[in-house]
Amino acid sequence: MSVGLLALLDDVVALTKVAAASLDDVAAQAAKAGAKAAGVVIDDAAVTPRYVVGFSPDRELPIVWRIARGSLINKLVFLLPAGLLLSAFAPWAITPLLTLGGLYLAYEGAEKIYESIVPHKAHAHEAAAGATAQDAQVLENQRVAGAIKTDFILSAEIMAITLSSLDADTVWARAVIMAVVAIGITVAVYGAVALIVKADDAGLALAQRRAGVLAAIGRGLVRGMPVFLKMLAVVGTAAMVWVGGGIIVHSLAHYGVSGPEHLIHEAAVAARGAVPALGGLLEWLVTAAGAGVVGLIAGFALIPLAGSVLAPAWRAIARVIPMRSKEA
Repeated sequence: MSVGLLALLDDVVALTKVAAASLDDVAAQAAKAGAKAAGVVIDDAAVTPRYVVGFSPDRELPIVWRIARGSLINKLVFLLPAGLLLSAFAPWAITPLLTLGGLYLAYEGAEKIYESIVPHKAHAHEAAAGATAQDAQVLENQRVAGAIKTDFILSAEIMAITLSSLDADTVWARAVIMAVVAIGITVAVYGAVALIVKADDAGLALAQRRAGVLAAIGRGLVRGMPVFLKMLAVVGTAAMVWVGGGIIVHSLAHYGVSGPEHLIHEAAVAARGAVPALGGLLEWLVTAAGAGVVGLIAGFALIPLAGSVLAPAWRAIARVIPMRSKEA
């Protein structure tokens, strides 16, 4: 009896060691995948705050929560199982889907730039595309929906990078690692966004309730955050353009059109060699700028297409679907 109990305890200890090793492997691979996706994560954090700008302070955190919840649903409910299924049964479909996502990001970024250059024409384009808000609640819903759509594309890129970097043998291990990355990145991104959008409120509280250095810091936050948010909005728009352009460039190379990728890479390497002390930074800047040019070209080309073809077609489909549901 005692021998059997000792043998059982040995088995439990052995299983515990295997489980611990598995958890360590999951953590290591999740950290590795998260590091590879860091560029897209930064873009996601830069893009999101612009969807909150312009709302009353009491709506800021609820909006961030709605977007964060949508982001988790994007990653865990749609993208994780879709990625696993596609990688198992239709790996050829991943690149076309990512390309469509890249085109969407390029269009969104180019539309924001177009709006800043020619606001009257941009408003007319938005009205033609059905993007005019009627009241604050409609505007909030539109902003949240737009943020979740953009997050879907960025999340798809994050999940694709994660999936491509995994060494796990079983589908369950891949699923667990992807889930860990999805939850960790979402918490990090939207936690940072929440801190950013509420920093001015924290500064106001410091300025009113404290004295000396803390009060000065509070006043600095109150004065500086509007400027910082505007800068972040610019970075967010640029991020959509260069991430979208980067996806397009990689997709073109995947289908044999490798000229743009080689040209950008050679320019980045030349910039790195020209100033070795700033080599890594310059290489990244040139790569981002090259991808941004491609994203701008694609995005501006899509603006008339979206307003004249895609939006009318979508409205026609939206009208037909309710009619059929009423008939049923």
